[in-house]
Amino acid sequence: MEKTVTDAIEFRRSVRKFDPKKDLDIDIVKKCIINATLAPTSSNLQLWEFYHIKSENFLKNVVRVCFNQPAAKTAQELVIPVVRLDLWPERINSNVNFIKSSNKGKDKEKIKGAIQYYQKAIPKLYRGSKGFKSFFNHIKTYYRGFKKVTYREVRSTDIRVIGHKSTALAAQSFMISMAALGYDTCPMEGFGKPY
Repeated sequence: MEKTVTDAIEFRRSVRKFDPKKDLDIDIVKKCIINATLAPTSSNLQLWEFYHIKSENFLKNVVRVCFNQPAAKTAQELVIPVVRLDLWPERINSNVNFIKSSNKGKDKEKIKGAIQYYQKAIPKLYRGSKGFKSFFNHIKTYYRGFKKVTYREVRSTDIRVIGHKSTALAAQSFMISMAALGYDTCPMEGFGKPY
């Protein structure tokens, strides 16, 4: 039986050792990954991917990269959310196509504004700039913010943080979904380079 949101939040904890006898339903894991795609994300870009690791051989390699943590060693499967900032052009096209197809016959000025946001503002932000140009762009947007509402997180490090926050929200949605269906999870950090 599926738990309420409150029950799922109260049930969820970081389990460091999983019971090998408890069956894990692959369809439930897939359903929870789909739920994770509904998490809020900056500009609806969803700059992450989830990798569902089920192969025993591949799991052994991933466990080594996870420093042989007990949670990784005893897991029957792993779900790894990965930040993918490089996907922004693809996600922009997807959002623009959705806006165009779902807003036929509606206020053209609003649609135009949304499309310009995706085709002009977002590429400028994600292409970024380097060196002095990046520094001056940061200073310019910072001071522009005193006169009008301005997006100030324009440095490449800011964009990385945005990607990580969106990925974390999706990961949390995945873990709460698993908890709602009675499954334990364990978020892990601290990964080494593959051998």
